[in-house]
Amino acid sequence: MNKYSLYIVLLVLISGLTACHDSVTDLKPESELTEANFYQTAADMERAILGVYNGYQQRYPRNWVVFETPTDHVHKSEYDFIGGLLQVDQLSFHPSNDIFENFWQSNYNGIFRANKVIQSLDNPDDLPSADRNRIEGEARFLRALYYFDMVRAFGGVPEITSQVTIEDARTTQRASEEAIYELIISDLETALSNLPAKGEIESGRATTGAAAALLGQVHIYQENYDEALTYLNQVESMDYRLLDNFGDIYSLENEDHDEGIFTLKYIQDQNGNELPSDFIPYFGVEGYASLGNQIVDLSWDLHQEFQEEDSRTEATITEMWRNPDSEDSELTYRPYISKFLVPHNGRTSSGLDLHVIRYAEVLLLKAEALYYTGDTPGAVDYINMVRERAFGDSDHNYTVADATSEEEFLDILLHERQLELCLENERWPDLVRTGRFIDELSEIDRTQNLTVELDVEEHHALFPIPQHEINETEDGVLEQNPGYN
Repeated sequence: MNKYSLYIVLLVLISGLTACHDSVTDLKPESELTEANFYQTAADMERAILGVYNGYQQRYPRNWVVFETPTDHVHKSEYDFIGGLLQVDQLSFHPSNDIFENFWQSNYNGIFRANKVIQSLDNPDDLPSADRNRIEGEARFLRALYYFDMVRAFGGVPEITSQVTIEDARTTQRASEEAIYELIISDLETALSNLPAKGEIESGRATTGAAAALLGQVHIYQENYDEALTYLNQVESMDYRLLDNFGDIYSLENEDHDEGIFTLKYIQDQNGNELPSDFIPYFGVEGYASLGNQIVDLSWDLHQEFQEEDSRTEATITEMWRNPDSEDSELTYRPYISKFLVPHNGRTSSGLDLHVIRYAEVLLLKAEALYYTGDTPGAVDYINMVRERAFGDSDHNYTVADATSEEEFLDILLHERQLELCLENERWPDLVRTGRFIDELSEIDRTQNLTVELDVEEHHALFPIPQHEINETEDGVLEQNPGYN
């Protein structure tokens, strides 16, 4: 991705200035850059905002570890690439699990980077007001995105909106979940006012479309359905569309397409990601990769939800596999997730761009908002927009008769979200926010021959606050979520 090759050079320059924890407030020189001489020019601010993007770029490809592993989509494989994954897979959440600690720290790393940019906006004398506003919009959009991931994972978390001393950090309590959502909405409203439209900024950076789409999603989570419609309608009036072919959404040949609303850019082997390797067989896939990570395997629960006529089936799952190391090997039945599979040098980073927000989800979110504002026919129509693309016709469309109750509507909505957004980090939040995670996850078909029962309880709706973070604060300041004491 040539447009983003600049990232590689610039991020090396600023990464030390924006690290998390002690280094945020006790900055040490890296080469010739210090807190005193950085954030002083327009060029500094452009570099700094790239650093905020980079924090999210680095973490997002493994968001599935937190938001997909505990669900009925995947289950841990026989390989141990990520410590603590088995606990998450079995919903045996523990405060000492490194997965939660790393997720917490990487998010606050990004938040601290965004805070530093926001508080430094008026430092440079050579930063035009239009660029200042745009950089503020980008920083606030990204801070909202980081906090959205945090509040969905942990509930209320410390609300940090400026640089703080180590002593202050150790005495900062958790804000309420409502307060974090208020911050997210406020940041996104500011971002919406300051960001450029699609096509007026480099691909991969935040736009008015991204801010409006995320505002719509956040208001859905808050059950503010009228407000959600306001922003989702704005996105619908912008220059986005569903691609004709679902299989083109994740491909190296067609990355800057009109379905992507906020897309993270990657460059193979330089600033890439391992997502295409994470779900494929350990010994690779012929024609694509010589090795795979196979961190998790496809669950039969998800597999059997797909229909043969649905184009998302072939684009998401590959049924047959041949060992690429053996010339004599035959095709065998070995289903795996191939949604993100593109040619790459086995287990090394790929150049596949990843869509954090895309237009299909906006349509499904609008369906949800329409239903809860009393327009069931409209809600069904919007689900069918996505479904018609999947099947290539209207023969498989839902009707109002399929949604005669809230339970029935959620059945079809969540089914469509499951198939459309599979492994795009929405399944766990969807099950939690609709109150269905206990019913859906208490019994899971891992394979055709193995059904497991899990001890799912209400407190699992929130992950535990990492014990390391609690230990770093004064006693009792950072309270643990219920059920994990």
